[in-house]
Order: sequence, then C-alpha cells, then structure tokens
Amino acid sequence: MAGHRSSGGSQTPHTDAGSGNGASEGGPPGPGGAAAGPPAATETRRWEVRTPRPSVPHSFQSRLTIAFVAVVVVTLGLTTPVIINRLDDFFRQQEEQSLRVHAMATATVLAQFIAADVGSEPVVANVDGTAVLNPKVARLMQGHLLSIISGEVAQADMLVVFGMAHQETDGKWETDPEPTLSYPVKWSGTLTRGQAPDPAITPAKSSVAQSHPIQPWGIEVTLSNPNTSRASTLGAITGLLLVMALVAVFVAILVASFVAHRFASPVVRLTEASRRVAEGDLSARAVMEAESGSEELQALTEQFNTMATRLQESVEIIRRDRDRSRDFLADVSHELRTPIAAMHTFIELLQGPAGRDDAARSEFLESSASQLDRLDWLAQNLLDLSKLDSGLVLLDLRPDDVRGTIESAVDQHQTTADRKGIVLTATLPDRPVRISHDGPRLGQVVGNLVGNALKFTGRGGEVHVGLTSTPEGGARIEVSDTGVGIHPDELPHIFERFYRGAQANEARGTGSGLGLSIVKSIVDMHCGTIEVESRVGHGSRFVVTLPRDPDAPTERPGSPTADSRRKMDDSSPGAPRA
Repeated sequence: MAGHRSSGGSQTPHTDAGSGNGASEGGPPGPGGAAAGPPAATETRRWEVRTPRPSVPHSFQSRLTIAFVAVVVVTLGLTTPVIINRLDDFFRQQEEQSLRVHAMATATVLAQFIAADVGSEPVVANVDGTAVLNPKVARLMQGHLLSIISGEVAQADMLVVFGMAHQETDGKWETDPEPTLSYPVKWSGTLTRGQAPDPAITPAKSSVAQSHPIQPWGIEVTLSNPNTSRASTLGAITGLLLVMALVAVFVAILVASFVAHRFASPVVRLTEASRRVAEGDLSARAVMEAESGSEELQALTEQFNTMATRLQESVEIIRRDRDRSRDFLADVSHELRTPIAAMHTFIELLQGPAGRDDAARSEFLESSASQLDRLDWLAQNLLDLSKLDSGLVLLDLRPDDVRGTIESAVDQHQTTADRKGIVLTATLPDRPVRISHDGPRLGQVVGNLVGNALKFTGRGGEVHVGLTSTPEGGARIEVSDTGVGIHPDELPHIFERFYRGAQANEARGTGSGLGLSIVKSIVDMHCGTIEVESRVGHGSRFVVTLPRDPDAPTERPGSPTADSRRKMDDSSPGAPRA
C-alpha cells in the first residue's frame, strides 16, 4: 500500500487503482502480486496534523510575572543599544576634538623646530615654478624628529606636507600644500592599557603658515588613527550595562512574583470560596486583607461575600418555608381530620340502632351541623390566610375615620360578651382619627383580637378596646383583657399558624390557631406593627399601630410596597375590590 502526504498536512493512504496487482488494505498479496481477495473499494482517510501549541503557563500569577518581566526585558533591550550608541557618539566627538588639538600642537611644535634649524634661510624655495624643500629641512624630516613628535605630541599616525604660503585679503596666511613635499609617519610606541588605534576617528588637519623675506612657507599636519581608549571604555560600559540588565531582570522577577502573588491571592481566595459555596458550604466567605489587592479586587470580594450572604439567607428562607409548609400541611390535615372523624362517627351511629331514636338522631344531626360549620369556618380561615400570605388580596385603602370600624367590630361581639358575663367596653376619641385603611380588613383585625380576648376571659372579666392618635398622624388600637394570659415562653410563637400553646386550655383547644396569623398578615399589609404584653393570670394587651398612609415612602422596612399591594388580585367571594 503506497501513501503520500498532501500539501495540507494530511496523509492519504490509497490503493493503486490503475494496477490489477494492487493489494487490498490489510490483506497479504497472493502469488505474483495478485490480491488474495476481491479488490477493496478505494478508501481515503485523512488525519489532521496539529501543530503542537507552545507550553504557556495557565495561572494568573505566572502570566502576570512573565508579562512584567517581559516588559522589563523589552525595555532594557530597547534602551541599552540607544545608551551605548549615544555614549559612542559622545566619546567619538571628544576624541575628534582632542585629535584636532593634537594636530594644532603638532604643527606648531614642528614649525618651531624647523624655523630654529634653518634660521634665515627659506624653508621652501620656488625653483622654475616648482616648490623645493630646503635640504636641512629634508634631512630633519628624514631623521627621528617626526617619530618623536608622532609618539610624544601627536600620539597618532602623522602626515606632514610642506608648501608655499600666500596671504589672504584679511591678512591671514594660508598654506598651499605640495603633495611632492609630504612625509608620512606611522606611530610607533608602547600602548598604554586600554588604548588602541582607532580608525573610526575622523582625521584632523592643522596648518601653520609663516612669512619669509624670500619665500613665505607653510606646513600642514594630518593626524589619523589616534590611540584612544574609546573602544575599551565602551566595552567596559557595555559589560556593566549587561550586568546591570541581568540584575534588573532578576530584581524584576522577584518584584513581579511578589506583586503577582499579591494580585493573585485574592483571586485564589475567591476561587476557593466559590468552590466551597458550589459544594454546598454556604457559610464560606472570601477573606480580603485590607493592605493587599487593588480596590477593584476588594470591591469584587465584598460583592461576592454579599452575594454569598444573600444566597445563604435565601436558602435559609426557602428551608424555613419548606419546613413551615410541611408543618402547615400536617396541621391542616390534623385540623380537618378531627371534624371529619366526628362526622364519620355520627354517621356510623345513625346507621345503627341510634338512628331509630329521634332524640339521638336529632342530637347527632345537630353535632354534625356544628362540625360542618367548623369545617366551613376552618376552610375560610385557611383561604384568607393563604391569600394574605401569597399577596392575592387587594386592599381597598380609603382615608376614613377608624372609629366607625372599631365601633362596628365591638358591637358584633357585644352579644357574646353579654352571654358570657364579660364587660366589653370601647374608648374612642371625640375627634375623628382619619387614616388610609381597608375598613373590612381592619374590622377583621379588631374582631379577631376581641374574639380571642372574650375566649380567654372568664365570667366577670373585662375586655377593653381603645383608640388613640399617634404623633405622626396614625392610629393606635389597643385590645386588653383580664383573662388567663399567655406564658412568656409562648409569646414568640402566638402569631404562627395553628399555634395554640403548649399549655393550651379548653378555650385554646377549640380554636384553629389561625386568628392571630391572619391579624399579623393584615397589619403587615397596612405597613403597621402589632405588639403583645401578657402576664399569666392577669390578662393580655395587644397594641396595633397603623401609619397615616401605607402608600407613603416612609413604609416600614420589610412590609409590602404600595405597588405590590395594587397588583394583588382577590379571588375570594365577597372580598372588597377596588
């Protein structure tokens, strides 16, 4: 089986379709190269050839460290050549200026030596239009003078050219160098440490012209390849810069690791806290040190902790609601089972011999009717409480006088109070107490409180209802009695559904345990508060405080808002509608 690699990087195995001796894939060839089996269909397979990705750190701390060090390295890599180049230019300029000074000094010293040697004789003579050098000067130039001056004064390769001179219009003498009168000298001597011939320095020229009675003359000195320490100095500085760069990179690594750790630590703590929350530990919080991390990370940590706290509170509320719903269903089942079981017993008795007794049948039917009334009353209370808790009740808030509502609720219980021998009184102010309220619902609150007071007050006791205005313009309703009172351990639970007290007496046993729950829900919908004070054997006092306008912005925190109340829908028959 032959194979070739396509230009796209994939390998395509194939059979030779043009040959009768092509072996099928995976089968051994027969004699003479014939296929052992039937020819297989040509099959093309492609393999992706993936270029391996370079190994890149995945952690935030490693990437931040590498990025910081990379910035430092790039900065050093860009600035170091610039610094070296600028230093090179500076040193070159300094050496070129020094070379010009040496050229001037060399020309001056050489002119003085020549003038002292020839005396009054001309240095350069004009013979048939050709410049001819004085033989004394020629011998002087061929001696050791130029080597000495080159080594001691010029410190560079030297070229001396003689020529005649002329005077410019400004009175200055200028040399006309004659190339045939030139004397080159190579520097020879011992180099000091760090010095070397430097051909990069631009040659420097300097000339000296002097007047003479016979023939003015001049000399031009050119210095090149001076001995300088520029290269060694640049090498030393370059080495020092490299060492400093390495030290800077090392320090950058340490600083970057420290800074990256400080930045990454809050993220790691956030990740760990979020992992614990995801695993179910809702009490996990991310700890943020005040001196570490940025303001953004601190704000992120605070928001995460706030979110975790709210999530924990929400889960706790859901758990409590779940437990409350479970208890509620259990209590409803228990409350419904009692009258149903009683009616079932009555029916069984009526089906027996007792059904033929008119007196017994009448008693059983009356008891059954009473149990049906209890079922209807219990169902109505459950329906009211369910709608109040779920927000399906729409309050009909009207700015009316509260006195009429309270007086009507008290009058409805006057007959019961007289029958039980209880003194029921109401104290109402002479001036109207006008607040925005739902009259029937508020009447239900007062009725339930008065009903409970009558239920737990014995014959000869007193129940009093009072109404006063609050300094803010609201209403304060007080219902007190001289009944049996409530045990201190039971006070925190009296507004719970179906709670009738652990020390329930006969009066408590006949109730549903829903009256005070309904009262609490209606008061909350009015953005009000309800408080209770009680002493066992001395009676109880319930105080309901209502604001002047529940829709005002100063609603009690946690109470239903005006918008939520206006979006409620009451589906109960006979309920007030806006």
